[in-house]
Order: sequence, then C-alpha cells, then structure tokens
Amino acid sequence: MLNKAMNEYPLLEESEGIPLFYPHIPEGAIEEVADTLSGRWIGQGPKVDLFQQEFKEKFLGDHSAIAVGSGTDALHLAYLLAGVEKDDEVIVPVFTCTATNLPLLYIGATPVFTDIDPLTMNLSCEDIEKRITSKTKAIVCVDYGGIPNDYDELNRICNKHGLYLISDAAHAIGTKYKGSYSAQHADFTIFSFQAIKTLTCGDGGLLAIKDSSLVAKAERLRWFGIDRSAKQKGVWENDITEVGFKYQMNDISAAIGLAGMRQIDDVIELRNSLFSHYELGLNNPNVQLLGKSIDENYYNSAWMATIIVKNDREKLMEKLRDNNIESAQVHYRNDRYSVFGGRKNDLPQMDAVENDYLVLPLHTKMNLEHVQKICDIINSSW
Repeated sequence: MLNKAMNEYPLLEESEGIPLFYPHIPEGAIEEVADTLSGRWIGQGPKVDLFQQEFKEKFLGDHSAIAVGSGTDALHLAYLLAGVEKDDEVIVPVFTCTATNLPLLYIGATPVFTDIDPLTMNLSCEDIEKRITSKTKAIVCVDYGGIPNDYDELNRICNKHGLYLISDAAHAIGTKYKGSYSAQHADFTIFSFQAIKTLTCGDGGLLAIKDSSLVAKAERLRWFGIDRSAKQKGVWENDITEVGFKYQMNDISAAIGLAGMRQIDDVIELRNSLFSHYELGLNNPNVQLLGKSIDENYYNSAWMATIIVKNDREKLMEKLRDNNIESAQVHYRNDRYSVFGGRKNDLPQMDAVENDYLVLPLHTKMNLEHVQKICDIINSSW
C-alpha cells in the first residue's frame, strides 16, 4: 500500500520548486461535484448527511458528527454547546491559529492562555491547573501539526474540576492516542477541511459531539435556530427559541469530502512516510524536529513538519528560499495580537522558542527525494 500511495499522485513540476503547502484534490472529486451540480441539492442535502456518516464511522466511534461551513464554525458551536457564556473563562493554547480563540470573543468569554510543551508545541499540561478559576468553563487543546496531546492527563484535570474538554483537531485528521483516534477522547472535537488540510472540502468543518443529547441543538444552531425536520411538516408550529447561525456545510463541499474519504488512508500514510523521512534525514545538531518518536502511544498524522532552529532561523529560511523551497512560521503566539489584549509575561516556554520554530513542506505533491533535498540543505551550514 505504501508504494501505491507514494506513486499515486502527480508530483511537483521542477519549475514549481517545493511550496510549503499544496491542496490535495482527490481522485473522483470532479465527478462527485458534477453529479451534485446535475441534481436537485447543491445546498445542505443528502451528501452532507452521507459525508457526516462516513466520517463518523471512520474516525469518531460513538461520537456524533455535525458537518459545518468551517472549522471556526465548529469551534463556535462547541463553545456554545459547552455552555460558555459572557465573562466565562476558557483555558486555551497560546500557540495556535487565531480561529481557536476568536469565537470566544464572539461570546464575550475570556481566553486564558497556557504555555506550550516545547517538544510538541501543544499546550503544557503542567501549566493548566494554576490557571483554573471559578470562572473556568472548559479546556481547549490543539493537536499541533497532527501531534496528539496527553488526553489522559487532560481528562484527569477536566474531571477533577468539572470542565469540558474541547479538542481542536484542525491539523489532526488521523491522529491517534493510545490506539484510538484522538476525537474519541474529548467532549467536543472540531475538524477543518480548509483548502490545504489533509482532507479538503474546498472549505468546511465538522464538530464531533460525545453527548448525543446535544446533537439536535447543534443541528438547530447551525441553521438559524430552525428545527429543519419540524419545518418539513409544512405547518408553522416550530418556534425559534435560540440564536442560530448559517453554519451548515453544502453538498458541493460534501461531494469533494466524499471523494477524499475514499483516499484518506493512503493520504495519511503518504504524509506520515514523508514525516518519517524527515526524522531519518535531518541530522544537523542545531535542528530539532517536533513530534519525533515521542512515544508509541502517540500517532502523529503529520499535517506539518516543524523544526526548532537553534541558530539563525532567518538565514536558514533564506538558504531554503535560494533553493526555491518555501518555509514559514504559519502560526504565531496569539497573545501578540492586540485583539487578545497583548503579550503575556508568564509563558516562558513560548518565549524560549518563538523566534526558532519553522515549518517545512509536507504534502502529497512531494516524494522522498523532495524531503531528502530539504534535509541535505538543512544538514549543511548556513
């Protein structure tokens, strides 16, 4: 299967260099979309239902699936379903996409930033409990780059303090913790199907819910607060009692996702093989690959390959650029954005690496030779 996965997808043209990201458009996507466009449903219809079901059966165990327009939509719904209200506090990673934390500002809640684990860039479990107060409603973790968090410890803390655990798995389709997919270890888990994610719908997201009693409310909230099943009865007896949103996925996006689900195992295997080659190929003592052979209980689904550069990241970026290879930081510590109130002074592990981390190319347009070329450049001096 690995040889098939490694040779199935068209590779980069030499003139393209090696870009940092490249969308993976799955085989069959055009046919799926054409079928959708030729039919009755292009908004939320039967393909959304089918995509939800296939994703649930593959990744979610007994958790329910609600497909939405983006990962950010899913996060907002998760916070509302967890009962987060104005002036509540939520423990969040300081290092993440702003989408993790901005929906808390929609609500008027306060994100409380937690320091990082320097081996993974995930949140530091050791730093969490001192930040919990009587206002804390939930803890949010991000499986950065596909590297799983310590879900046993996070659940211990949440159970001790009566908090919800919300997992932002936007990077982590296929990530496993102790043998099961990480979505099965949290009260709510969100996924992103944005353009460059492991599984894309062009854009889209999904919310996994542990408590099945919340599913009907989630379905109402994603569609203006309307009970769509009651509406189909053709009588105006279904009231709207809560503020809802236009957060549904449409059948065009779901069609791309359904095509992607047919290849998802090969795509994850390919991405993981590229990451493993980074592990083998990087031997510069001034470079550390995050997520490298952490523990047999942690399966990194390898959405990104991130290194810590111990001397002059900017010069390395310049050298890669001179060889037509893209690299970037991608995400930044959120407390540097004014919208979150400004830089915090109690995040020493984030302080220690904020000028050192760098994301390297990893996508299905690459093969092992591309990775080795990058490793050879990094292994030499700059």
